[in-house]
Amino acid sequence: MLDTTMDVIKSVLKSDASIDVSERSRLVSLLRRGPETVKPKVESVPAVPRLLRRAQVAERLGVSLRTVDNLAIAGSIRRIKFPGRSRSAGFLEADVLALMEIRHEDETLKREAV
Repeated sequence: MLDTTMDVIKSVLKSDASIDVSERSRLVSLLRRGPETVKPKVESVPAVPRLLRRAQVAERLGVSLRTVDNLAIAGSIRRIKFPGRSRSAGFLEADVLALMEIRHEDETLKREAV
């Protein structure tokens, strides 16, 4: 804020008889430093489930596209239609990560058994 603007505000506040000296100094300091910054409450936005295409799932799991189809048929991962599409579908990233975790645990158990 410009000094001239502050001078005008001070003179207006001095001329107002309903404002005492302490209130005037509080208002001037408030204008100089701005309002107390209060962080607004941020509402958590629900996470949108991320859909992966069949090729992305195959790459992450290290398997073929046909194996991804077989996993979907077996119910290991859930196939979800893309909105507004007639034939294309995807897979929930959470399902793929859970399957990867299960496979990792199985491999660890097999190594420990040997």
